[in-house]
Amino acid sequence: MNKSPTPGATPGERIDARIAELDDWRAESLAHARALIHRADPEIVEEWKWNVPVWSHDGIICTGETYKAAVKLTFARGAALPDPAGLFTSSLEGKVRRAIDLHEGERLNVRAFTALVRAAVALNRSGD
Repeated sequence: MNKSPTPGATPGERIDARIAELDDWRAESLAHARALIHRADPEIVEEWKWNVPVWSHDGIICTGETYKAAVKLTFARGAALPDPAGLFTSSLEGKVRRAIDLHEGERLNVRAFTALVRAAVALNRSGD
């Protein structure tokens, strides 16, 4: 069932609709990542760009794309972030972005993901 939001919906409503229209493990993965992002930084702003959820704080932190076999969390400036836990699994050859591809049955390392979000916010706020 397509539960796409009506025109004029807020970004949060659009993200809610995206999660609702997914009828499998991807809904849970995207909702979990969203909750962790907000927990890591309560000042996160939700946006809707390029037909995907975007989370920002003084610039884009990450996007949440959904594909048939993965939920992709792409960090706009991921190449500049420390990733000691090795969360980044995709876009590793890029000079700027890095992504985490979550597949069915995989869960985010909560502590490492929270640290990654906070590092991305700090990087954006630094103006570097």
